[in-house]
Amino acid sequence: MFPLRRVRPDKVAKAQLDSLMEAAGDAVFRLNTQGEILYASQRATELITPGSTPIGQTLASLVAPADRAAIRAAVKQAIEPSQSTRVNVRIKTLSTVLWMELQIASYHTVDDVMELLVVGRDISGQQATEERLRHMATHDALTGLPNRSLLSDRIRMAIAQAKRTGKGFSLVALDLDGFKKVNDALGHPVGDSLLRIAAMRLSDSLRDVDTLARVGGDEFVAVLPGAVAEAEIQVVGRRMISAMQLPFEIDGHTLYVGTSIGAAIFPEHGDSEVKLLAHADTAMYRAKETGKARCIIYNHHKFTQPEHDVSMEAAMFQAVRDGEFLLHYQPIVDARTRQIMGFEALMRWQRPGVGLVSPAQFIPMAESNGLINLLGAWALKAACVQIKRFEQIVGRPLYVSVNVSPRQFRNDQFLDIMDEAIQLSGVEGGQLLLEITEGILMSDPEHAEALLNAMTARNVRIAIDDFGTGYSSLAYLKRFPIATLKIDRAFIKDLPGSVKDVAICNVVLSLASHLNLSTVAEGVESEEQFRFLAQHGCGLIQGYLTGRPLLPEDVVEVLKAEPAPAVQ
Repeated sequence: MFPLRRVRPDKVAKAQLDSLMEAAGDAVFRLNTQGEILYASQRATELITPGSTPIGQTLASLVAPADRAAIRAAVKQAIEPSQSTRVNVRIKTLSTVLWMELQIASYHTVDDVMELLVVGRDISGQQATEERLRHMATHDALTGLPNRSLLSDRIRMAIAQAKRTGKGFSLVALDLDGFKKVNDALGHPVGDSLLRIAAMRLSDSLRDVDTLARVGGDEFVAVLPGAVAEAEIQVVGRRMISAMQLPFEIDGHTLYVGTSIGAAIFPEHGDSEVKLLAHADTAMYRAKETGKARCIIYNHHKFTQPEHDVSMEAAMFQAVRDGEFLLHYQPIVDARTRQIMGFEALMRWQRPGVGLVSPAQFIPMAESNGLINLLGAWALKAACVQIKRFEQIVGRPLYVSVNVSPRQFRNDQFLDIMDEAIQLSGVEGGQLLLEITEGILMSDPEHAEALLNAMTARNVRIAIDDFGTGYSSLAYLKRFPIATLKIDRAFIKDLPGSVKDVAICNVVLSLASHLNLSTVAEGVESEEQFRFLAQHGCGLIQGYLTGRPLLPEDVVEVLKAEPAPAVQ
């Protein structure tokens, strides 16, 4: 704050002081201790009250009502300790509202009367910039809707409000059916335009109190305060579905997409953001599986999930943060030499107080709630890094086999994740074998073919897991670049005593030989099974007979103890 001297009451000094005040800021005032304006600079008058004078009014009367308490507190602070203070307030003008930074200091006149000097600086541009930055941090750049960060805040507010009032709310998750085909066929500019129009239509179908957020790609989430009755949620869902079924006219194209919707209700379906989002997402995927263009409300009884699944699902998210997931490695050996050729990476969950949780429990759950994308990416990278370390111990190439779930396979970022794993670990593409099921191939053959070709272009090999238990269409063996067939344990466990299993295995092994595919037999537990498979041309063996799934440190000991291969 600039220093003040006692003012001489002659005209020259007054003119000099007025000149200084004009130059001091965008708006300068002198006030008495009651906050009334004794003097206003010409610039202040022209800026705030053109055509009239603010003298005689209180400064607080010029300030927006929401800021009046702040200006009164600042005036009081400047008077009592006799020290300068600063406050940002909005000041009303005839045409707009200005943000002003006001510096206030007290002084004494020659008559020893305390007055206040207020120097204001217009910071409207700065405030507008800060507001734009705040908006950018909390809103989606494409649609202008709240983003995931702001959605999380709104959900927490809705939970707090529901706990205070006893009135629940619902969470609605949806994505656009058919959007990917539009985006792939016509490009991202058309896809972006469609998303902007979709966002406007969805917003128009909701109430003013509802929040609609875009959480990524073509995925949206809405918070519906007070909507807990199924009939009420279905009404909202039908409005949203109808809005999406109207044609989209974009760049000369008439486009059609739909939407599938899932809903979860607080507190019936979860008492936290994580649970509600997971269950709404699960319901949305059930809507897709049962015909699309539907709104389904989460119901764990109908979805055939055990009662404890809700708590386990929440525990899974915490387990990721706490590092409770780990990988075991099961050896895959050469059927002729029994030398270890590679390992299958198998995900395990070591849950404190419970022990190892069966993959049959947590893998389907992770697939339904989307956590499989995060877990799968981690497993792929960790397995590639680990196989490189195993290689260094044995001094020869090894390969690692990693399972890929349907949801991972549909993830647009899967190729990037795979490339990162290869680059991070330093493995060659040929040392990575990705296991997929027959169902993945047949659910979207065009997407599968493009993705598999991109993988094999990197020399990554593809295996069909549990061969013979899914669609069992031989057409995909011709169409897709498959490298390996894994014979399911269901056809192995009764060998060699079962005539039917012998026949099936012989057919699979013969087929693989003629198509130049490698074979891996899963679930081999006896010498008789091993000998039969080796004699009939199976190249690789996996099962408890040749090695159980092991932690990395145990694998190291096995590799160190492995005898050198016999000279052929």
